[in-house]
Amino acid sequence: MAKKPFIPPQLPPNLDYRTIFPSIIKARDIVARYDEAVKRLPNPEIIQRTFETKEAVLSSKIEGTQATLDEVLMFDAEEIQSQENEREKDYREISNYRIAIKSGKDFLKKRPLSENLIKDLHRILLDSVRGQNKAPGDFRRVQVFVGKKGTSIEHARFIPPSPENITGLFSNFEKYIHLEDVIDPLVQIAIGHYQFEAIHPFMDGNGRVGRLLVPLFLYEKKITAYPNIYVSEFLEENREEYYDLLNAVSEKGDWLSWIKFFLEAVQKQTEITLQRVVQIEKLYKELKEQMPLINSIYANSFLDAIFTKPRFTVKSIRKIAGVSNNQTLYTLIDKFVEAKIIVDVSPERERNKIYAFSGLTRIIK
Repeated sequence: MAKKPFIPPQLPPNLDYRTIFPSIIKARDIVARYDEAVKRLPNPEIIQRTFETKEAVLSSKIEGTQATLDEVLMFDAEEIQSQENEREKDYREISNYRIAIKSGKDFLKKRPLSENLIKDLHRILLDSVRGQNKAPGDFRRVQVFVGKKGTSIEHARFIPPSPENITGLFSNFEKYIHLEDVIDPLVQIAIGHYQFEAIHPFMDGNGRVGRLLVPLFLYEKKITAYPNIYVSEFLEENREEYYDLLNAVSEKGDWLSWIKFFLEAVQKQTEITLQRVVQIEKLYKELKEQMPLINSIYANSFLDAIFTKPRFTVKSIRKIAGVSNNQTLYTLIDKFVEAKIIVDVSPERERNKIYAFSGLTRIIK
C-alpha cells in the first residue's frame, strides 16, 4: 500500500502534563539563571556573535554541512566571499544562519513571529546558497518526502502534508504559538517545533528554520533578554533520538516523550552555555585589568572587538575596533601579541596575517 502524506493534528494537543512538571521546573530554572548571568556581563553583546556562530555551525551540521567552528572562524577572519569548494559553500550557509538570527531579533522589535516573518527568515537562509532554486521565502507547491538520499517516496521515513494543506495547518501553528493560556512557553515551543517540522512548509531548510524559531520564540515571549537559548549542540549530539522522537509523535501520538526530550535539551545545553558565560566573564574581567598596561586609548574597544571576532586580520578587525589609522592598529596588535592575549596563526605570511584570540575559542568549544 502506497504511503500517504501525514496530516498533523490541530494544536493544542490534549495532554496530561503532570509527569513532566519536574522537567519543566528544571529547564525554566536554568534558563532564568543563564539569562541573569548574560545580563550581568559588562557588555552582553560581546558573546552574542560567537555563540551565534557556534549555533549556526551545529544547526547546519544536522542538515549535512561539514565546516567546523574553527574553519568558520578562519573564513570569518578573511571575510571569504567565494564559494569555490564545499567548505566555502558550507560557510555561506552558516553565515546566512547568523544573519537570520540577527535579522529575526530586529524583525521582532517591529512585528510578531508570524508566517511572513518566518518566510523572510527562510529567504535569508537560502540566499545565494544550495537550495536557492527551491522557492526561498515561499511555501512549497509540490509534494516532498523525508528519507535517505536516493530513497523513493515508497520508502520515505516521513511524508509531510500535501501543498494544499499547508496554509491551514500553518495558520493553526501560528495561532498556537501566540496563545497565552499555556502550561509553559518551553512546552509551547517544544510542541511548536514538532508541528513546524511535521508541516514541513518549505522545499528546503525546514530543520534550520525550525531550530531558529526556538531562541526567537523565547525572546519574543520575554523569557530571555536576547535570542540565545540554543539547542542544536544537544540535538546534533543526539541526532537519531531527536528524529526518532519527532517521528514517534507522528506515528504514535507520543507527545510527552518528545516534550521531555526537548526540555532536557534546553536544560542540559543551557547548563553548559551558562558555564561558558561564567568563564567568559572571568576572562573578560582579567583582561580588562591588563588594559592599562597596553597603554592605548583604543585598548578597551579592541578587547571588545576580539571577543566579537576571535579570528581576524587587520582589515577585518579595523571597523569593529574603531581604529582607522593603520599604524595605530598594527601597534595595538603587536602589544596584544606581546601580552600573549592573541597569537599570529599565519607566521608564513608577510601580509594579511591572521590572528587568533584562543582564550575565548577554548571556552566556546
